[in-house]
Amino acid sequence: MAVIEYLSTNETEIKINEEIIKKSGGWKFASLLLVNQGLATLAFFGVSVNLVLFLTRVLDQDNSDAANNVSKWTGTVYLCSLMGAFLSDSYWGRYLTCAVFQLILGLGLLSFASWLFLINPADCGDGTKMCRHSSSVGVGTFYLSIYLIAFGYGGHQPTIGTFGADQFDDSNPKAAFFCYFYFALNVGSLFSSTILVYYEDSGKWTLGFLVSLGCAIIALLLYLLGTSRYKSIKPCGNPLTRVTQVFVAAYRKWNVAPATADALYEVEGPESAIKGSRKIPHSDDFKSMEALHCTQVEEVKCVLKMLPIWLCTIIYSVIFTQMVSLFVEQGDVMTSKLGDFHLPAASMSAFDICSVLSCTGIYRQILVPLARRLSGSPKGLTELQRMGIGLVMGMMAMIAAGVTEIQRLKLVRPSEKKSRLSIFWQVPQYILVGASEVFMYVGQLEFFNGQAPDGIKSFGSSLCMASISLGNYVSSLLVSMVMGTTARDDSPGWIPADLNQGHMDRFFFLIAALTALDFIIYVFCAKWYKCINLYTNGNHKEIQLEEQQN
Repeated sequence: MAVIEYLSTNETEIKINEEIIKKSGGWKFASLLLVNQGLATLAFFGVSVNLVLFLTRVLDQDNSDAANNVSKWTGTVYLCSLMGAFLSDSYWGRYLTCAVFQLILGLGLLSFASWLFLINPADCGDGTKMCRHSSSVGVGTFYLSIYLIAFGYGGHQPTIGTFGADQFDDSNPKAAFFCYFYFALNVGSLFSSTILVYYEDSGKWTLGFLVSLGCAIIALLLYLLGTSRYKSIKPCGNPLTRVTQVFVAAYRKWNVAPATADALYEVEGPESAIKGSRKIPHSDDFKSMEALHCTQVEEVKCVLKMLPIWLCTIIYSVIFTQMVSLFVEQGDVMTSKLGDFHLPAASMSAFDICSVLSCTGIYRQILVPLARRLSGSPKGLTELQRMGIGLVMGMMAMIAAGVTEIQRLKLVRPSEKKSRLSIFWQVPQYILVGASEVFMYVGQLEFFNGQAPDGIKSFGSSLCMASISLGNYVSSLLVSMVMGTTARDDSPGWIPADLNQGHMDRFFFLIAALTALDFIIYVFCAKWYKCINLYTNGNHKEIQLEEQQN
């Protein structure tokens, strides 16, 4: 493995083992990481995409309870990304972190598949054959297994994306890599959402989980195959210590007049006092924090400036999580037969994935060249502009879901569980969510990775996943608040056990209204945001990343 470390001289940045590094990395080994991402995603979604139906059919949970449990579990998945990012940036490095968390993913899936005595009798949980009541030991083992999966996949995701970007020296291949990275993720989830979901929906849960386990093992083996030729960046030490030092120093010198830029301490050369991190020039933001050497303070400023943007993305993740909870429950009470073929409700997410795959190609091949000609910008649309577009499209998806629910309720017969409305009415909402992901999540990956200082690159990528995590928790909180408010006296509430007695359309419209409000706040935050600056080479030439404006 080629380990890269930046050294300071008066002339240029020197890379250790330069000849080895030239032969390492690049698209050849980044492609291994893309295949790894696709297989790991296939393994994960083989469990997650149908989890809400597993809870309702096998564990006999109510719709609102199952939706809440899935939201909390999915939130935990992405919350674990912060742990993976911390270990990657601070101590282990990205290669080791990816390897360890993939191993945990495999063990979690193995544990999950090994304890499927919950499926009793065989092939139960298909929507018609009921499963017997599960023992407390079985249920406890089930939850332990899925949270091991959450821990493994969550820690793996932000690190593998940053590790892939490390294989390139230039910004343009990195931008393309993030696009293909999200493409690979959706290719993996497409297989899970079609073939695996079909077998699981028919009661063959064990087969589906064993296929997921096999994919996790293959993903790990392929990852290890490129060990000797990956480019790897050395970890830069514990960022929490640096951040704490800045805040403590700022508190102690609260009443002291801020120092001028020339008076701030900084070492000579392009490298800062933070090992392996380039210097960040002084900025005029948060002047009260200027108490230590310049780059350490600017690193904290960069994080603080990204936080408002990050907070505005959480409501979008509330939209995204509906695909694995309420969208599936909505589809489960719609007509889903094509002749003698039964289309599983969870398989509708294939339209989301196909939307992502097609929109990725349209964006890269059509929209980017067109936007370049119109704006004169090399990137076409900036990351912040793309994230704003994603918010608007997500809001449109919630409106489409609400309209579909209104139509579904109109075609419900009193004596029947399923509405006569075709499940294909859900196609627009899935396509809109998929198109919005191309703008929002790919934009987030590029933005947070590009704007994070060298010492916390994985943390920058983990912010995207932490947004998904909090979005799931906010979704769970919204469901609880809505049910606590609307389910009173004789009213069943908006999301009752029998969805035909509820008003899930109002919940979708509520999320759309919250997204509209969030978009207004986002526009102000995007206009306020200032990009990170970096020094390069011994002449202290300043580089500013392309100006991001919404």
